[in-house]
Amino acid sequence: MSALPLIAHERPEAVLAYRAGAPISARRFLSEARALADRLPAGAHVLNLCADRYRFTVGLAASLLRAKCSLLPPSYTPEVIRQLRCFAPDTFCLTDDAQCAVDLPRMLYRESEPCAEAAPDTSEWSVPRIDAAQSAAYVFTSGSTGAPLPHHKSWGRLVQSVRLEALRLAPIDRGGCAILGTVPAQHMYGFESTVLLPLQSAGALCAERAFFPADIAAGLQALPRPRALFTTPVHLRSLLAAEVALPQTDLIVSATAMLTANLAREVEDRYGAPLLEIYGSTETGQIAARRTALELEWRLWQGVRLERRDERCWAQGGHIEQLTPMADVIELKGEERFVLHGRTSDLVNIAGKRSSLAYLNFQLNAIPGVQDGAFFVREDEPASLAGVTRLAALVVAPSLDTPALLERLRERIDPVFLPRPLLRVQALPRNETGKLPQQLLRRLVAQAAAQAPDLFA
Repeated sequence: MSALPLIAHERPEAVLAYRAGAPISARRFLSEARALADRLPAGAHVLNLCADRYRFTVGLAASLLRAKCSLLPPSYTPEVIRQLRCFAPDTFCLTDDAQCAVDLPRMLYRESEPCAEAAPDTSEWSVPRIDAAQSAAYVFTSGSTGAPLPHHKSWGRLVQSVRLEALRLAPIDRGGCAILGTVPAQHMYGFESTVLLPLQSAGALCAERAFFPADIAAGLQALPRPRALFTTPVHLRSLLAAEVALPQTDLIVSATAMLTANLAREVEDRYGAPLLEIYGSTETGQIAARRTALELEWRLWQGVRLERRDERCWAQGGHIEQLTPMADVIELKGEERFVLHGRTSDLVNIAGKRSSLAYLNFQLNAIPGVQDGAFFVREDEPASLAGVTRLAALVVAPSLDTPALLERLRERIDPVFLPRPLLRVQALPRNETGKLPQQLLRRLVAQAAAQAPDLFA
């Protein structure tokens, strides 16, 4: 594994990307990547903020050709940018937004020529090979418990991971599959599955990032079959709620938060496509998958192993560069399979009984009529400060009143974990990858407490 090809496309005319339904060939992609590589500044670290997924991918390829390492932080707030400057003082920003205000030296991405395919190029066809040990990226944790922590990703390990992913995802494993993503390329899931996966499976990425249900339907319609949608539970619930019809899709993939079996079955029934769920972390990258509508257990990528040490699971082998502790409660089911019970940081203990926020969220969202919901630990009262955990929850369920919701919850969880209060809201403040930032959650709860203080008594 000394050097690996930048792309898996064997013919120069093979389609590597689509923009607004128009194909972009592998030859054109490599030509633009080489041209951009020649223009990149001297810094060794690149903050690639291109919103257009094709431009991001050209920027990534150009950076690899120049042995530059991409930085993928969790956000771009002034504090995060300050931390990036401390981590890598030579970082520069590559952006396709002329109004970008990130406090770093900036290079504006410019098209070398119109996006439509140019006249046939008769130059010799060759695919660059990148040293497997070369640093390709540093991916940063969310920083929810402190400063974001960097995790090194070499080119060889990234390629190994997405090649194993492709083997699990028919029809992507056969090559030529068009991939539409609802998550940004800068997120680990988007980076692996909507950028690296099409490059290494001889597939085609979609330049646009679909977000709203109508955009997802239109984006899929513009792609030829076979086509796949890589998305999140939040986007899937939005699709179902909007009752938007999708063109025939060959595969749907979800990640970033656990799916309920009910949601997975409803998606498969509505859209007639298998729905696979991917599990991973910033530290390890993706490591397992399952078909959630049919199975509870996850199956590990080839070569990856989990082992228990001191009541905690550790991952190693395969594309994982070093022995890595997992932040989740995992029940091993042999060498290749496991059951996921939630985050270790989510564990709650009330009256001697243990559960996790992830499990409680799972049960809440499994109630028919619940569109979205989340438990949280109350930090607003003396009981919490004294070490007694108090739980509350936010829920989006227009067709259910609070007593009905509590009764359904009582059938699913121990009464000691019932939320006090259970707040019905119009929407949860989720970010673009479906996460629920704690600062936004606390703000929403504070507003609810101010409007109805009796609920928090």
